[in-house]
Amino acid sequence: MGEGPAVDVKIAKPGAILFMCGMNAIRSPMAEVIAKRLLPPDIYIQSAGVRAGDPDPFVDVVLQEIGLSRSKKHQPRTLDELEDDYFDVIVTLSPEAHHQALELTRSNSVEVIYWPTFDPTVETGTRERVLDAYRTVRDELWRRIEERFGRAGLQAPQTV
Repeated sequence: MGEGPAVDVKIAKPGAILFMCGMNAIRSPMAEVIAKRLLPPDIYIQSAGVRAGDPDPFVDVVLQEIGLSRSKKHQPRTLDELEDDYFDVIVTLSPEAHHQALELTRSNSVEVIYWPTFDPTVETGTRERVLDAYRTVRDELWRRIEERFGRAGLQAPQTV
C-alpha cells in the first residue's frame, strides 16, 4: 500500500498564554515580549513567577539587540497577582514553576507545557560571555514560541 495524503495538523490557537518561571525577572518576561511580537494581538499573553524577582538589565540589552523591549511598566509579579486571569496554555520554564503550574491546574482544563530553559544568571566571566548566555536563552525561546505557536514567514532573531 502507498502512503496516503499528507495530513495538515492544525493546533488550536490559544486565547491566553502564560509564561512562568521561578522569578518573573528573566526567562518568563523575555518569553512574554517575544510571544507578543510573534503572535496575533488577539492572544492574551502574560508572564509570572513562583516568586517576584528584580528586573534584570541584561534582559533589556538582549531584547534591544533584536528591536524589542519590555514594557516600561512591567514589574516582576507572581501568579497570585494574576489569579483572576484564565489561561488556555501555561508554558513553564523552570522545574519549580512546572510543579506549581501542575498543582494549580489539577482540576482545570489547562494545557501545561514544560520547556526546561537555562538560567543565564549562573554564567560567569566577562560581560560579553554573560550576555551570550542571555542571547542563547532569548534565541531558544524565540525558536520554541515560533515552532509551537508562531506564524509562518518570520525569521529567527539576528544580532548585529
